[in-house]
Amino acid sequence: MEIAPGAFHLHRRLTLEDQRALVAECRALVDGPVPAYVPVVRGGGRMHVRMLCLGRHWNGKTYAYEPTRSDFDDLPAPPLPAAFRRVAETLAREVGMPFAPDLCILNYYDADGRMGLHQDKDEAERSLAAGLPVVSLSLGDTARFLFGGLKRKDPVEARRLESGDAFVFGGPARLRYHGVSRIEPGTAPRELDLEGRFNLTFRQYDVD
Repeated sequence: MEIAPGAFHLHRRLTLEDQRALVAECRALVDGPVPAYVPVVRGGGRMHVRMLCLGRHWNGKTYAYEPTRSDFDDLPAPPLPAAFRRVAETLAREVGMPFAPDLCILNYYDADGRMGLHQDKDEAERSLAAGLPVVSLSLGDTARFLFGGLKRKDPVEARRLESGDAFVFGGPARLRYHGVSRIEPGTAPRELDLEGRFNLTFRQYDVD
């Protein structure tokens, strides 16, 4: 389960029933009153996912969190659903990490979706210093997940994250580089009736 100090891969942790409930809520959110969109990041590049931030919005142009989507439509970030929060807290607790998530980035990957190597380092300094984890949930098609070191040039391990998998990294692994190189179309469980992949990544912006 622990693939590196502070990094845990929980294979098929969620039941199909749990996955169906989460997928239904994800669908309602990404096509809801504050819909998911394709962000344009610093430098003008377009991301290869549709993104919706819950609890707090991540601005791809400033690399900072904010209450409204000032880089897109100025709408407020929708609240983080209580059911989402409970799942993330449970997963972090199972690997022995304290966690009170207050934001989630919900990304939808289609067959061409991907995410370059990056660090999650835009939370408050106290949260990063405490090593509070990132909790990631995969729903739908399998992703080829890349997990590197603390420097961009460090060796990278590729892992398949399947539907229902959770990946938690905190403590000494909190600032390790990671990304998604590709999606494997048609690998989602048939029971989900889902093409593509939803990924939910939870964070705690600051320490109380």
